[in-house]
Amino acid sequence: MSIVINTSNIQIGSYVLCETPTGIYFSGSARALCFQSAPPMAGSIAGYSAGGYVTPGTPASNVIDKFPFANNADATDAGDLSQSRSGAAGQSSSIFGYSSGGYPLINTIDRFPFASNSPATSVGCLSQARGFNSGQSSSTSGYTSGGTLGPPGNSISNVIDRFPFASNSPATNVGCLTQTRQSAGGQSSSISGYTSGSNLGAPGLTNTIDKFLFSSDSTATNVGCLSQTRAGPAGQSSTVSGYNSGGGAPTPSSQTDVNTIDKFSFATDSNASNVGGLTVSRREFGGTGISSVSSGYTQGGVVVETANDTIDKFPFSSDSSATDVGNLTVGRRNAQGTQD
Repeated sequence: MSIVINTSNIQIGSYVLCETPTGIYFSGSARALCFQSAPPMAGSIAGYSAGGYVTPGTPASNVIDKFPFANNADATDAGDLSQSRSGAAGQSSSIFGYSSGGYPLINTIDRFPFASNSPATSVGCLSQARGFNSGQSSSTSGYTSGGTLGPPGNSISNVIDRFPFASNSPATNVGCLTQTRQSAGGQSSSISGYTSGSNLGAPGLTNTIDKFLFSSDSTATNVGCLSQTRAGPAGQSSTVSGYNSGGGAPTPSSQTDVNTIDKFSFATDSNASNVGGLTVSRREFGGTGISSVSSGYTQGGVVVETANDTIDKFPFSSDSSATDVGNLTVGRRNAQGTQD
């Protein structure tokens, strides 16, 4: 887990503290009174994008892409999933990335190490095979919520699964969302998981934000709404807020691509607000969300019917639009994101 120093709780002596291209430089002396833990979903080293479709109608990819947080750079091929898939949920422990479920429908939970570029191995199974599910992470467990149980748009789940990071074990059903959902954004605070937006299937799209506690096995509650109804947003998490970027918004006859970035508070149950825009609009079944300690990333997705390779980055410290900071090894949609 990453540690964030809260500068308001440092007793200042004579010191210099600054960020350099290779890390944090410190000189002098200071005494920290407390530390603030970043949520498990936030990383400090690298982001990963795994699986997804390169071309619709062709088999899904098994490639795991990796790009650094320290500088703006293109992604490199860092390994492979145990089987090709798209629309899986991503979870992150302090040492492993996870990919759970996916389409064509599987219940497999894959795990790959952050310390080396190595292939993933299957370490367990979800309680039900599902794809286009959303992922959340506590400090000890991975969560998968919602997803499709059949061809996209047909049978949809409201189940919340949990699996432990400490052992290779199957997931268990620990609760339910307020609605069945597929293609929702997933966010994690230090104490709760969030599932926001989504395609509900035949009833249409939703803008609601669900929250469920990590400390108990319980049903989710509806705690707010996005600034606009959308399906398939990419989800990101800072220490204090959840973000949804891109997705598909409803129109009278279909959906339209969205480039907006929404933000909602973890501290209070409240509606999200529009705080910026992506460099390109990305639709449902599209972009992948990744979180560093200081920034949110949205990568890949569908832009004008074509799988995109752009990696967008936006800051958590200010309400600002994203910038293009690199490219994936290949354009892809429906990939799964994790972070180290």
